[in-house]
Amino acid sequence: MSAFLSKAILDFFIAFGIVIGGAMVGGVGAVISLQPPTQTMLDVADRIKIWALAAAVGGTIDPMRVIESNFLGGNMSPAIKQILFLVSAFLGAHMGSELVKWVCGGKE
Repeated sequence: MSAFLSKAILDFFIAFGIVIGGAMVGGVGAVISLQPPTQTMLDVADRIKIWALAAAVGGTIDPMRVIESNFLGGNMSPAIKQILFLVSAFLGAHMGSELVKWVCGGKE
C-alpha cells in the first residue's frame, strides 16, 4: 500500500477514534455527575470534531504551512496531498459524530 494511502487511512481512523472516544468518556462523566449522558455525548461529539481533525493531521499550523509554501511555489502535488489528508481526517471525524448521533438516537 502506498505511503499516501496509509497516511490517509490512519488520519481517518485517528479522527474517528477521537470523536468516538471523547463522546464515550464524556458520557461516562455525565453519568458520574448525574447529567443526561445521551445529550452530553451528542454535544461532545459535535464540539470535538474540529479538534479531532487537527490532531489527526498533526497540528493546526503545519498542514496549512505545507499547503501555502507548495502552492505558492508552484508545486501542486504536496499541496493536493495535504488537502486530501485534511479531507480524510474530516470524513473520519464526521463519521464518528454521525455514529454517535445514530447510537444516541439524535435527530440533529
